[in-house]
Amino acid sequence: MAATLYPIPVSVLTGFLGAGKTTLLNRLLRDPALSDTAVIINEFGDVAIDHLLVEKASDGIIELSDGCLCCTVRGELVDTLADLVDRLQTGKIERLKRIVIETTGLADPAPVLQSIMGHPALVQAFRLDGVITAVDAVNGGATLDAHVEAVKQAAVADRIVLTKADLATDAAGLSALRARLRQINPSAPMLDAGRDATGAALLECGLYDPATKTADVRSWLGEEATHAEHRHHHGDDHDHHDHRHDDRVKSFTLVHEGPVPYSAIEMFLDLLRSTHGEKLLRMKGIIEIAEDPSRPLVVHGVQKILHPPARLPAWPDQLRGTRLVLITLDMPEDYIRRLFAAVTNQPSVDTPDRAAVVENPLAIAGMRS
Repeated sequence: MAATLYPIPVSVLTGFLGAGKTTLLNRLLRDPALSDTAVIINEFGDVAIDHLLVEKASDGIIELSDGCLCCTVRGELVDTLADLVDRLQTGKIERLKRIVIETTGLADPAPVLQSIMGHPALVQAFRLDGVITAVDAVNGGATLDAHVEAVKQAAVADRIVLTKADLATDAAGLSALRARLRQINPSAPMLDAGRDATGAALLECGLYDPATKTADVRSWLGEEATHAEHRHHHGDDHDHHDHRHDDRVKSFTLVHEGPVPYSAIEMFLDLLRSTHGEKLLRMKGIIEIAEDPSRPLVVHGVQKILHPPARLPAWPDQLRGTRLVLITLDMPEDYIRRLFAAVTNQPSVDTPDRAAVVENPLAIAGMRS
């Protein structure tokens, strides 16, 4: 078996029905950047892999002309991923550099992310690199209005890809859709499928920069995009339409300067997941731990599932302290900020400190069942 570096990066490609995932996937499969990649799709009947790409097919696996693999989800996604690991370890697959998972158009991406992050064996073999969400430039606005699932798909994305932009004749409508997507998810770069959607631009959105082999924390957290978007909208008096689904999704950052005891962070994450876990669509964070401030702790979660925390060997830049980026659905932001302030010993007037949280969690508004 050829040497394979674990964990293998996994990219999740999602988007609502009609968003153009199949066309995008076929384009990606032609990209040399996706050599030695396995593509997992839900049903071959739903995703028409270009016949010019197909070399041979057997046992649920399609081998493409450049050596890539496509396989159906047979039963649970976990089984399919485990089968790929087995094929790699037994030499049936020579190399496996990356996995791309294409979800169904109606799917909430959270269960897919949880399968990767929450399984005790798979988490040793795979790491979530990022979520790519395709949005139809023609009908995307109507889809977001009608389906909260489409809003969630856009909210959790690390990359948003606008498809069919060449067919969008309403320039004002396309501009409004772009602005709306930025409001839903200010941290995700927005790409044009016809112009920008190369394999490298889409798939390399994890914590580690493959070019420098170092952690790119600011890019991963989306801080630069978020700050730019805040400046762009500050004082903006445009007339925004009432999008009731959009209002349910919030993205915000919790910041604490200086080191924090690991027990405080552990308490905060446990309380957050136990009380509002289902509403936590996604969380990313880097933390300066008091016990060892020289090595940052990286946390990554989806709903109640938390990826095993990892330690970086050193701080990659001058960024210190704690930064937690949360994407939530119907979750009270004030409660989260008060809880975070309490466990980091930054209570304000009429709010509990860390001792009060430990001794009586019910004292915090929002904790009552």
